[in-house]
Amino acid sequence: MPETIDNRPYHHGNLPTAMLAAAERALREGGQARLTLRDLAKEVGVSHTAPRRHFGNLQGLLDALAETGFARLHAALSTALAAADHEFAARVRAAMAAYIGFATDNAALLELMYSSKHRPDATRIAAAAEAPFGLLNSVIVEGQQTGHLRAGPSERVGIVLFATMQGIAALVNGSFVAPELLDGLIDDAAEQFLQGNRPTRRTRRAEMLGATRAGRRESPRRSRRRPAGP
Repeated sequence: MPETIDNRPYHHGNLPTAMLAAAERALREGGQARLTLRDLAKEVGVSHTAPRRHFGNLQGLLDALAETGFARLHAALSTALAAADHEFAARVRAAMAAYIGFATDNAALLELMYSSKHRPDATRIAAAAEAPFGLLNSVIVEGQQTGHLRAGPSERVGIVLFATMQGIAALVNGSFVAPELLDGLIDDAAEQFLQGNRPTRRTRRAEMLGATRAGRRESPRRSRRRPAGP
């Protein structure tokens, strides 16, 4: 048989965006193992070599998809926090709802995001992940500064928050919890997170003592010499 000539155009009005959208659809429907750059190019309507000009290969396309995923997660968190009440409990609840909502609506994408960012060469993905996790960390720091959360490394408190959110999302994505129960579950989880991490009398006393000691160290020491006089 004579070799088939691919007459599809090499150019597309917005090829990178179209390829990312096609890759995300295919990821959701069939998983990463069944993705090929040739099939995605065929779906978009371009030659199989055209996407290589933008992404290099399939891994480059998946890395770009993971990078945009973290940007979308950051946008979802930012929007939720901007619309939340100033009360800290409401801000925690809004952040949890935004993260879990993204994780349950984009389960396959989230899996790709986390599996990609830990590769040694995935520096751009790791940098993109800093934005949403930095925003969540800022919520923790806010709670510590306002006395709603216990003192200590914010990362430790943040791990508890992340484990709670990721665990709930995994239960929903795994069909262990019905999606219609999600709102009430988030309410309960936010309340328990705040109660379990609120400062105790002992930690408040330790914070006050530490602040007093720090103030003493910073204050200038009085000279033992008598002031010079006539």
